[in-house]
Amino acid sequence: MALAELGYREGHNLVVERRFAEGRFDRLSALAAELVALRPDVLFAAGSQAALAASKATTTIPIVFVAVSDPVGTGIVKALRRPGTNATGLSNQAEEFQIKILQLLKEVFPSASRVALLHDPTNLPLVQMLPTLKQAAATLALNLRMIEARSPEDLVPAFKLLKSERPDVLYVLSAAFFVSQRERIVALVNAQRQVAVYGQNDFAGAGGLMAYSFSVIEQYRSGATFIDKILKGANPAELPVEQPTHFELVLNLKTAKAQGVTFPRTVLLRADRVIE
Repeated sequence: MALAELGYREGHNLVVERRFAEGRFDRLSALAAELVALRPDVLFAAGSQAALAASKATTTIPIVFVAVSDPVGTGIVKALRRPGTNATGLSNQAEEFQIKILQLLKEVFPSASRVALLHDPTNLPLVQMLPTLKQAAATLALNLRMIEARSPEDLVPAFKLLKSERPDVLYVLSAAFFVSQRERIVALVNAQRQVAVYGQNDFAGAGGLMAYSFSVIEQYRSGATFIDKILKGANPAELPVEQPTHFELVLNLKTAKAQGVTFPRTVLLRADRVIE
């Protein structure tokens, strides 16, 4: 735990109250309200939707967020360099790395033209990014087909639709709901013998073929630093929002072999981690 390295010990000089939506984002507002009622010194929120719920629940309790796609556009902060609100933390430059995944996809599958995009339409920052993704796809001669899944119950019908349409490649967009369901999603992908790439590295560890994203571990460690600063008196309104400096490409060679996929040497050489 990164906070332990900064001198905090739960049960000694730290009390942590945890709430998890478990992929049910309609619960976030109620969960945020529960935590606000406890009057904590700091609220910690992981993901865009959790950060939005926290910022709507309080304008006074300091909030530290991680993995937020567009903190300015969603109104969580006023500016990256000077947040000007009770919130600060780390964005994930989602647009940048999601476009990079399309480029990697085309490099690994040069003949691909039909790409299905699995996304959660309730994730506002990513929905706002879709026009940019479509434009980037067009420059790569890729036609995007949007497949929606709002909850765990939507995954089975979504994959039935995918099975009937058989796209060249499935691209699972980065979203907290999907990360919470990663093992199930990878199992559905592999059961249909569908080639897929992912916008979150945890998917590769769960058996996904290829993933590219910011380092989640790095974001959480940096988030602990923000918490430490605020507990020591720093004002979140004056702590600049940080952006990731490193993105990781993870390849799963075991899955590639099972699916008959051969990664180009140029891609293999750029991989930060290879699962064999």
